[in-house]
Amino acid sequence: MTRDEEAAPPAPYRPGYEVVAERILRLIAELELRPGDRMPTEAELAARMGTSRTVVREAVKILSAIGRVRAHKGRGLYVSDDEGMLGASRWGGFFLPTDLDHVYMLFEFRRVQETAAGRLAAVNATPAELRAIEAAAETCRQGHLSGQSTLFDRGDDEFHLGIATASHNQFLVAAVREARRLQRQSNVIGMSGAVGGHAAGAVDEHAAIFGAIRDGDPDAAAHAVAVHLDNTLEDYRREIRRRLFGS
Repeated sequence: MTRDEEAAPPAPYRPGYEVVAERILRLIAELELRPGDRMPTEAELAARMGTSRTVVREAVKILSAIGRVRAHKGRGLYVSDDEGMLGASRWGGFFLPTDLDHVYMLFEFRRVQETAAGRLAAVNATPAELRAIEAAAETCRQGHLSGQSTLFDRGDDEFHLGIATASHNQFLVAAVREARRLQRQSNVIGMSGAVGGHAAGAVDEHAAIFGAIRDGDPDAAAHAVAVHLDNTLEDYRREIRRRLFGS
């Protein structure tokens, strides 16, 4: 053992079902399975991955909850064919939630679509849509102050989707919804919902985004959205590195 190996910190603990869930996604990509395709059985997955069917079953529950796998009683496991606009493309099939390159590409995609949505919302938002965005930002803030991550996440979803809705572009609404669904997979698989070190900053950034949209300033809105997404990406990058490499 080298001196560097001796000094390396131990890798953070990850539950077995979480590791297996990630490996199942990799297997789907390697086998080039498409939405609607039948997957190996629980027993076959357990044998292939050298684990128990119980662990595989728990991993499948996670993958079912985030919309990547469907389990049909008596019929087996299938790659989900209910993946929305992005799932029908190559993206939904190849996205790996703990691959930092994939997460980075997803945030690049979000940056393009959500800066555009913010810019359009600053021009098109109705009074009712402004109230909805403001209310979502407040929900997020209350979730942070009270330590209720579920409330924070709900407000965060409503905030970003509210801006997309205020853009008055249904393609952007669909794209924002689907990209956030993929981002949620990165939070659930590999991080167990632990991303959140940026929550306080996110609350302030939401306020800046809302202020620019309310003031009808497209450039300021686009800039505020870009800052927010760049900072959120850094939170993900930091957490993925800590969990995968212990640093």
